[in-house]
Amino acid sequence: MKAFLDEDFLLQTETARRLYHGCAAALPIYDYHCHLNPREIAEDRVFSDMAELWLGGDHYKWRLLRANGVPEEEITGNAPGFVKFLRFAQVLPQAAGNPLYHWSHLELQRYFGYHGVLNGDTAEEVWKLCQEKLPSLSVRKLIVESNVKVICTTDDPADDLRYHRAIREDASFPVRVLPAWRPDQAVNIEKPAFPSYVQKLAAAAGREIHTLSDLLQVLETRLSFFDEQGCRVSDHGLDAMPAVRVTEREAAAAFEKALRGEALSQAERDGYKGFLLRFFGREYAVRGWVMQIHYGALRNASSRGFDALGPDTGFDCIRGADCSAALAAFLDDLDREGRLPRTILYSLNPNDNSMLDALAGCFQEAGVRGKVQHGAAWWFNDTKQGMEAQLTGLASSSLLGTFVGMLTDSRSFLSYARHEYFRRILCNLLGSWAEQGELPDDTAMLESIVRGVCCENAVSYFGF
Repeated sequence: MKAFLDEDFLLQTETARRLYHGCAAALPIYDYHCHLNPREIAEDRVFSDMAELWLGGDHYKWRLLRANGVPEEEITGNAPGFVKFLRFAQVLPQAAGNPLYHWSHLELQRYFGYHGVLNGDTAEEVWKLCQEKLPSLSVRKLIVESNVKVICTTDDPADDLRYHRAIREDASFPVRVLPAWRPDQAVNIEKPAFPSYVQKLAAAAGREIHTLSDLLQVLETRLSFFDEQGCRVSDHGLDAMPAVRVTEREAAAAFEKALRGEALSQAERDGYKGFLLRFFGREYAVRGWVMQIHYGALRNASSRGFDALGPDTGFDCIRGADCSAALAAFLDDLDREGRLPRTILYSLNPNDNSMLDALAGCFQEAGVRGKVQHGAAWWFNDTKQGMEAQLTGLASSSLLGTFVGMLTDSRSFLSYARHEYFRRILCNLLGSWAEQGELPDDTAMLESIVRGVCCENAVSYFGF
């Protein structure tokens, strides 16, 4: 029987082991989409305890704790840090088959040197070990030790990006931390806070917004500001892709109704969203940015949980709506204008995998490798099975060798272990194909794919 999480974890063949240890393991990380806080990087935060570092803001872990009946006070409440850590340690043995079981132990090995098994019996030992090491593990040290070269955070158009500037001006930190444009609050016209957000955006730009034309001019100004600060990528978090096309005049009418606090029909909401998304796509193409579209989440399925804790606290799930026609129409509209940017598509619904692989193949361009791509397995699909499904589907329908690879999509500074997890799965997949005779035993060819998917394709695609 193999030892748990040994050096050959997930590597089932000799070829896989050669590809991982001889190539993938040492490659740098280009984390082109995450939710890390740039202020914590600028200030080089040191966390007070493992609960703060490991459990704070991590709704993946919170969901596991709730599934085991742990009281909310000991998850997101005011219980002592060790109690929260202990509860997670007690839950973890029940999580066989969940990627958190692997991620958690990889993080303990890589950052704290703990090679045992975390459970209720070992929790106090692990807590003490981690507490001893935490003072020396500042945010920047964790990033540098993870061999990260570029981080793209997630930033609102109204953000002044002061912390990005502070990081960039500090020559002692060798990692590039770039802003990424996330304009969801400008798109989500149905939200009660939309009018106040528009005023916040106006203040950031130093001008008033009363009409859609005003809004578009302000957004152009902010896009240019982000571009000057090194932004090369956008991201949109959509519940579903809007299917309604409207004129600028119709979008303007919906916008002005929303500013007055009047209720909008679903058609008016979707029309405005579709109009604004097309506006953004054109702007990204002009600036040479990459557009990322994440869709398919059903937000705040538990109203009780949302009312108690707010958004992004573990009460979202997978939306089943079919957005294929709307997504195809959106890409086609931009493509016909010659304004389709490089685009990465992600759906939270794994049933969309084959559709996204096929759709991406319709919008390629001479001279651009993998212009439109099906992105890495996302959120609930960010598992061993989900990663294998995304990789094999992409390989079956397109070119695996042009894929831009893994991203953390995380708020945790320990999540770079997920890149190792992905790389092991990738090498195992390629290794198994080679040893089954489905690929030649050609080390140069296989390593070229590994280097491309793990880092080189991202450098070229995003212009890092």
